[in-house]
Amino acid sequence: MKEFTGSFLLGSAILLAILIFFCMIRAVKGPRFTDRVVAGNMISTMIIVILAILSVYLEEPFLVDVAIVYAMLSFITVVVLCRLVIVRRRVHEREEQEDGKR
Repeated sequence: MKEFTGSFLLGSAILLAILIFFCMIRAVKGPRFTDRVVAGNMISTMIIVILAILSVYLEEPFLVDVAIVYAMLSFITVVVLCRLVIVRRRVHEREEQEDGKR
């Protein structure tokens, strides 16, 4: 691998690691649950990209498989969390309607 390419890939991975740190802060401080979900999704996406970068940098093709599996798990997690938010919102709306009828 050329020296410039290796340096570029390593620099990109380091930059993404720094951005993951800032996303973790948003995930902890996020004022709403949805902010935390979006921050978690961003973290997962950046980890997938870092795995792809490391696969090229280290010349280890199995890391691409790991990144794909992690992407599928991340997608399923986001779908489940969104479904949870929708169910909670519907329950909350029903409780408000029942309280309004009384």
